[in-house]
Order: sequence, then structure tokens, then C-alpha cells
Amino acid sequence: MKKRERFSGMTGKERILNLITGAPVDRVPVMPITMMFAADHAGIPYGRYVTDYRALVDAQLKTAEDYGFDYVSCISDPAREAADCGAAVVFYENQPPAIQEETALLADKSSLASLRMPLPEEGRRMSDRVNAVALFKEKGGDDFLIEGWVEGPCAEGADLRGINNLMLDFIEDPAFVEALFEFALTLGLSFARAQLEAGADSIGVGDAAASLIGPHLYESLVLPYEKRLVAGIQEMGGKVRLHICGDTSQLVGAIGTLGCDIVDLDWMSPLKAARVSMGDQQVLAGNGDPVRIFRNGNEETVRSYLCSCLADGSPRYILAAGCELVRDTPEAHVRLFRQISEEQAGR
Repeated sequence: MKKRERFSGMTGKERILNLITGAPVDRVPVMPITMMFAADHAGIPYGRYVTDYRALVDAQLKTAEDYGFDYVSCISDPAREAADCGAAVVFYENQPPAIQEETALLADKSSLASLRMPLPEEGRRMSDRVNAVALFKEKGGDDFLIEGWVEGPCAEGADLRGINNLMLDFIEDPAFVEALFEFALTLGLSFARAQLEAGADSIGVGDAAASLIGPHLYESLVLPYEKRLVAGIQEMGGKVRLHICGDTSQLVGAIGTLGCDIVDLDWMSPLKAARVSMGDQQVLAGNGDPVRIFRNGNEETVRSYLCSCLADGSPRYILAAGCELVRDTPEAHVRLFRQISEEQAGR
């Protein structure tokens, strides 16, 4: 892998960390999430991407280099922690793995009391991600910000309990939900620590299931555990990127109290409203629709949308889609992220 060309002497890692800390940057950082797109770009079946850290690292580095991204990420699927806890996971040749909802590990709530906490270095799937971080550090050096990944308390709770059961538990058994989230929090902090020690600069926290509940339940049952997870990662020296897929427009005020270094917004959550709610100091990323805008739109549509995001997300904003760029996104559309960033810097 050739050393990445710098822009105005600043590396991607420096650019992102400067934006987070309030230091000057030469241009807006570029951090779209790519998983299946990256695997396809590197000619790697997705089943291998999610099970062989060397394939993931090669694909991420190639994608970052070819499209001018400022970071690389270990994100691949939500089944890492759950699989090492013993959840049933089905793997496919060229699709993401799937946790079996109908045979959820904690279908019987009483099983939580005896559930063994897996160690990241011993779990087959978690250790694979830790190895990816270490290999990123070896191959990418400090040219890119290295992003590890953990599941948030609500997402991990849903992976272990089953999403439908968890939604009922919020109403019927909040005490169990708290015990489940305590387990997920401990697991998430352990997994984050292992990745930070391996060389990660930041940890992405995926908590998609949190978008399925209203503000009251979010603030009373989810927010306290997310806050402890964020604070714990930051105390270890890592930056935190919170990614909650779905409509978080009613939650952004509470999310703004978490102290995350970066908050992603999916396409259903208006960027301008989030900026008003969270204030000028919060770094935001997103929020274009990965399908309607970036896959199905034309180059003019993509360009216009990215420019509007820059305006609405200012003054502290990172170019990204609302969620993962889907695998058949036109390459010309992906290149526009870096092009728009450099054009804005030249003004």
C-alpha cells in the first residue's frame, strides 16, 4: 500500500482529530461508512470480509486510498459480541451474517444470570476485530484515523434478547432491561479497551435499536448506559462516534448531552434541526439517504446534497452518508465526497 498523498501537509488522522478538538483543519474530513462497498471494491466476498481481518483491512485501506477518505474502520456487522456470547449466527458467502431472532440466546430471561462474559482476546469474532485494528496500525500508520467498533447497550441487548422481546421488556420488565444493559455495557467497555490498546484512535458505537423507542424510554433506560459507555471509552483515551440508524429526530436533544466526539445522523433526522438542538460545538456527520441520494441520484443530486449538508452542518461537520454506502453505489458518487471537500477548502 503506497503512502497516501497529503493535502496541505495534513493527514486524515490529523484532520479528524483537529476538527474534534477545535484545532484548524485544511478541509472538511471525509468519513462515509463503507462495508459491502469496500469488499466489492477490493474484489473480496463479504463472507470473507467479516471473518478474516486481513481481508477487511486490505479492503478498507484500498477504499480509503482510492476514494480519498480520511479514516479506516473495523465496522462489518453487529454480530461480533453476540456470537462470542454464544448467540446463533448464520454466515453467508457474500452477504452480512445474521443473528437468529427466533432462537435468541436470551429468549429465556433467566439465562442472563448465568451468561458468561466473553473476553475479547479469546472470542473468535471479537479477537478478529482486535487483530484488524493492529494490522491497520501496522499498514496504515498514522495516515488514517483508525476506527474500532462496538455495539451500544440497546443494540447489543436486542442482539442477545431478540428485538421484539426487548421492545416488550421496555414496558413489561424494565428491571431486566437494566440488568441486560449493564451486561452489554461491561462487554462493550472491555471490547473497546482491547481495540484501543491494539491501536484504535476512536470507537464507533452502533446503537441502532435505540431509534425504535420514544424519548421517555430512551432517556430513562438507554441514555444512562450510553453515557457511561461514552465516558468510559473517552477515559481510556479514545474518541467516540455514535451511530444510531433510523429516525433520531426526537432524541437529538438527549443525544447531545452524551458528550460524543462525533454524532452520525441518518437521513430521517434533519441536519439543520440537529445543529440547532445540539449547538455549534457538537461535531456532526451525515445525513444523506444512502439509497435515494447516493445510489439512485445523479451526480448533480449528490453534489447538491453534499453542499447543503456542509451548509447545514457548519461549523463542525464531517462529510458522510446517513448510514452505510450501499454496495452498488456509483463510484463517481463516492468520489464526490473528497471532491466537494477540496472544492470547499479552495474557496
